[in-house]
Order: sequence, then C-alpha cells, then structure tokens
Amino acid sequence: MNTLIGLIIIAVGSMGQSSSYVPINKIKEWSWENFWLTQGIFAWLVFPFLGALLAMSLPEMIEVYGLNASASMKAIGYGALWGVGGLTFGLSMRFLGIALGQSVALGTTAALGTLIPALFAGDLFSPKGLILLLAVAVTLVGIALVGYAGSLRSKNMTDEERRKAIKDFALKKGLLIALLSGVMSACFNLGLNAGIPIREAAVAGGASDLFAQNPVTMLVTLGGFFTNMIYCLYMNYKNKTGGEIMRSSKSVLTNNLLFCALAGLLWYSQFFGLGMGQSFFEPNSVMMAFSWSILMSLNVVFSNVWGIILKEWKGSGKKAITYLAMGMAILIFSLIIPNLF
Repeated sequence: MNTLIGLIIIAVGSMGQSSSYVPINKIKEWSWENFWLTQGIFAWLVFPFLGALLAMSLPEMIEVYGLNASASMKAIGYGALWGVGGLTFGLSMRFLGIALGQSVALGTTAALGTLIPALFAGDLFSPKGLILLLAVAVTLVGIALVGYAGSLRSKNMTDEERRKAIKDFALKKGLLIALLSGVMSACFNLGLNAGIPIREAAVAGGASDLFAQNPVTMLVTLGGFFTNMIYCLYMNYKNKTGGEIMRSSKSVLTNNLLFCALAGLLWYSQFFGLGMGQSFFEPNSVMMAFSWSILMSLNVVFSNVWGIILKEWKGSGKKAITYLAMGMAILIFSLIIPNLF
C-alpha cells in the first residue's frame, strides 16, 4: 500500500513537470533567454527554497549545510553539470517538440541517473542490481518505441505540417541536443545521492521524511541555476536583449511573470513529489533505487499525452500511434517490475 501511495505522489509531480512547458507558450514578446532565466528563478530558486523551508528553518539549514560541507559542494557541483542538461533540455523541446524531445532526453537520463549511483555503490551486479538492470532495460525499450514512433511521425508529416506543429523543427540537430541533455541531466540524481548525508541530518534534526530531501534538491537546483544564468546573460549580451524585460509594458510583464511562475512551480513539482514519494519506499530497496527511472518514465508518458493534446502527433499515421501506445504501455508496466521479485 505504501508503495502505491509513493507511486501516486511521484505521478502527480510528474504530471506537473510534463505540463510545465504549456504556460511557456503563453509568454509574449520576450526572447528565449529572458523567459528561460525568469522561469528558472522560480523553478530553481524560489520554489526549491520554499520547499526546503518545509523541512527546516533557514538557520537550521545553514547549520546542516556547514556540517556537511563536502556533500553540499558535491550536490551543487552535480547541479551545475545538470544545468547544462536543463539548458539543452529546453532547446530539445524547441527543435523536436514536447513528445519526441522529452522522450530522447529523459530516456538517456533515466538509464544513466539510475545505474550510475548503483555502480558507484557497488550494487549494480548484485541480485538487487540485476533487478534494477532489468527494470531499466524495460524502461529503455518503452522509451525506444516512443522515440521510433516519433521518427515515423517525422517521415509521415509534410514540411508544412512539421513547421505548424513545431516551428523550429530540426530532427538531427534536435536529437544531438536531446542526447547531450540526457547525459548531463542524469547528474541531478547524482547530486541527490551525494546529498544523502544532508537528508539524514535533516531527519535527525526532526524534519519530516516527506520533506527531508527538499534541502538537497535546493542545492542541486542552485548549481543548475548558475549554469543557466551564465548562458542566458551571455545570450543577452550577444543578442542585445538585456533590457527587454524592463522595456515590457505592464500587461506583458504581468502576463509573463505569471506564466513563468506557473511554469516554475509545475517544473519543481516533479522533485517535490519525488522526495515525498520516496519516503513511502523501503530504504535501500530496489524500488528506492528505481525511483529516478520511475519519475523519468512517467515524464515521458505525460509529455506524450500533452503532445497528443497539442496535436504534435496529428498526421503522423496509424503505425506511429501504435508504436507510441505500445511504448507508453511498456513504460507504465516498468513501474511495477521491482515489486515482481
């Protein structure tokens, strides 16, 4: 029962993340670098900080970070690497659309983010690790089918249909960016694992298990924020868009801040839900180790639901839709594999 509750909580957070790019479509007049950094302030600073405060007060947080300085710096460092993945993740959506872009990037992230911590811990080839390998393999099969469906869609659509669904569609460029995003995005889970001493210290200090991971999540997103900020400021300089926000009319500014905040909240909900959901799993269990892949699988499922709603799959053909449905079904099945053994 606890496992089911944990899965439901993670699923709710995943649904939020997969919806986070919808509000971005409502942003007006701003260049990419400005709305990306603005939503990032909410997604990587504001809401993670508020989430961390649910676990402990600010003075307590500072003390815990100081007592676990090595773990804190590793979490931030991995976060900075993840920031490259987060940055290119947005670009993969731009060139491939929500459905295919998230599928490729999240598939790579799911595998590496799940298996590398097990490898570091020396558990990858233990009985527990072999179950984990099987579960990840099934996940990748599902994601591969979804990706294949995306390639079929691309072949069946005319250039005009591609541009209508995704304005900047570019398959080869988008795939390379999505793969880079997937590799670097896996560092987020490495950051969460590096911050385990912080989580344990938070629980020892009286924090609820439901929110104990939030202070660690904040460190990882903080590192990612710095990476994205540097790139966006560079793009401001290059494109001469630094004063764009200040020149916005009051109505545009209000509209854009509102939708950037909403996008940031929805994006953060995946990791807020992940931390809460993990608290219902047995510590050191296969389910706990597989939870990262569970989140990524659900992100793929829900992102493709949005892809259908936004008509990205219109005109793709019955064969593409069949493979899409098969892939999504396998991803949902992969969630329960650790409980079959």
